[in-house]
This record gives sequence, C-alpha cells and structure tokens, in this order.
Amino acid sequence: MNSKRIVSLSVACAFALAVFAACTSDSAKAKVNFVYKDAPKPGIVAKINGEEITEDQLIGDAQLELMQIKKQEYDLKIGQLNKMVQDKVLGAEAKKEGIATTDEFIAKKITKGDIKISDSEYKKFVKEKNIPESNINDQVKERIYSYMKEQKRDDMVQAYVAKLTKNSPIEVYFKKPKSNIQVDIGQAPIEGGESAKVTIVEFSDFQCPFCGRAAKTVQEVHKKYGNKVRIAFKHFPLPMHKDAGPASEASMCVFDQGKDKFWKFHDIAFANQDKLDSENLAKHAKAAGADEKKFKECFDGHKYADFVKKDQAYGEKLGVRSTPTFFINGQLLSGALPIEAFSEVIDDELATAK
Repeated sequence: MNSKRIVSLSVACAFALAVFAACTSDSAKAKVNFVYKDAPKPGIVAKINGEEITEDQLIGDAQLELMQIKKQEYDLKIGQLNKMVQDKVLGAEAKKEGIATTDEFIAKKITKGDIKISDSEYKKFVKEKNIPESNINDQVKERIYSYMKEQKRDDMVQAYVAKLTKNSPIEVYFKKPKSNIQVDIGQAPIEGGESAKVTIVEFSDFQCPFCGRAAKTVQEVHKKYGNKVRIAFKHFPLPMHKDAGPASEASMCVFDQGKDKFWKFHDIAFANQDKLDSENLAKHAKAAGADEKKFKECFDGHKYADFVKKDQAYGEKLGVRSTPTFFINGQLLSGALPIEAFSEVIDDELATAK
C-alpha cells in the first residue's frame, strides 16, 4: 500500500470519526420531563403518576454504593481538615518559636533531623506487606525506605498535633456517615460470642490476596475482643479466581464436621493461597481435623455449590462488589484495613449498645 493510499485512509477515518462524534453530540436525545420542586413533606423525593416516592424506595438496593460515596466524601473532608489543622496549629507553634516555616519547625522540633528506619522495621514491613524477596532490587528497596520514612514522619507529626489538641479539641460540624444495612447471617460459620452486641459479617474470597491480609486482621480482632464480638463468614468468590469457588465449597464440607475445624481450615487456606487446587484442599481439610472420607464425599458431590452461589447472590443484592467487604452492626468497612479501623467502629458500637 503506497503512502498516498495510507494518507487517504487516515483522512477518511478521521473524517468519519469527526462526523460520528458530531452526530452523537449534536443530535437531540429524548429525556424524561423533570420539574424540580420543594418536597411536599420530609422524606419524599419524587412523585410518579401521583404516587409519592420515598428516599428509601429511590435508593433501593443501591444503598451500599450510596454509603461508599458518602464515606468517600467524609474521608475527603476529614483529610483536608487534618491538613488545615496541622498547618494552622504547627504554624502557630512555629511562630512562637520564631521559626520561619512549618516544615522547618517539623524538622527541628518534631523529627529532630533525618528520620532513620532500622533493619528490623524494614524486615517487618516487607513481611507484613507480603513482598517477595525476589521482587526487591536496590531501586525497590530505596522506594520502600523512602515510603517508610514519609509514613514515620506523618505519624510523628500526627502524634505531636494530637498532643497539642488534647485539651483544646477541634470543633467539627459535619458527621461521619453511618449505615444501618441489615445483613442476614443465615447458616454462615460463626466464631465469638453467640449473644455478642457486635456482629461482623465478612464477605470474602479464599484466593483474594487482600482477603488474606484481612484474615490476619480478623484474627487480631477476635483476639482483642473475644466474646464481645461475633464474626460470620460469607462466601463471595470472584470470577477471576478459579480456585476460590471450590475452596469455599471445601470450607463448608469441613464446617459439616465442626465449627472449630472450619476456622482452622479458614486459616490454613488463607495462609496457602497459592495451593487451593483440589488435591491441596483435601490436605488442608485433613490438617484442620476433618475426616478424609466424609470430606471427599461432600466435596466431590458439590454439596455446597448452591450454598456458595446463594451467599454470592445475597452479597450482590446488598451491593457487595469487591472483597473483602465487612458489615459491623450494619456499618460498612471495605478492603484490607488495619485493626484500628475495625476498633474505631467496634468501640463505638460497644459504647452505644443497650
């Protein structure tokens, strides 16, 4: 194909795209005729054919998505407020000390020079983040150290500001959003106190790396709060994880033989996420104390295939789109969050529980 032919085709394609774009952007699209008015009474958001529509009816099964948006808005505001507090509080302290800038004040009075990261701190970080040694070269190591220094600096600044504001709290006139999503535990495996005032329902995937991290945090929560909380496990195997569904079925076959055995299998499976094929699932079941023959009959017969699918369908109905997703007394937490994030919600729920 000669150069003139290529240019002609290019021009033709560009012209066609321009026409298409113009057609789609300029052509009028029919729209629903909305008219915006003040609500006739509280809680009413619309009226269709004379029927008043409440906000709950409008949101329907999109409640979880709305809560995530509200949480993002809150996190953005509180993050900006934290920055302003640091700037103003530390700026005032710098002025008292006759120091020109906030950064200079931080360097002189808070970090007191260059921040050091010890070998033990570095090794602990790499272990906690599950970073394979084979992936760490000099450049990656330098980035890790740089990140850790920045985090340590932020923690030191935060602690200093927290001390300064202890007796003179910052007044905040917007509230943290709270959801009240009713989650049915059903026949889910449970650990902790049966009559606990705080219930954590987790939707998880045995092959999801973030769920693996979260599983360790859930263990910390159980260790910290004991029977003050109960933890229910719901299955939500994601389509891209081919071994997650069978692992969920296997876990329920183990659950058939005892609750404690299920949680042992749970821990073993999350600790061996690269070994979740059928052969290894049988080994994990045996290691958890399950009878091999009974397990094999249950697993090979796909006894819990529908059970797992129903868990997933129920999660989707609630609005779960990713794993891990937690509901703490109806309060949403999403992702592999640290124990502090759980404790903040749990402590608040325990304090207000009747």
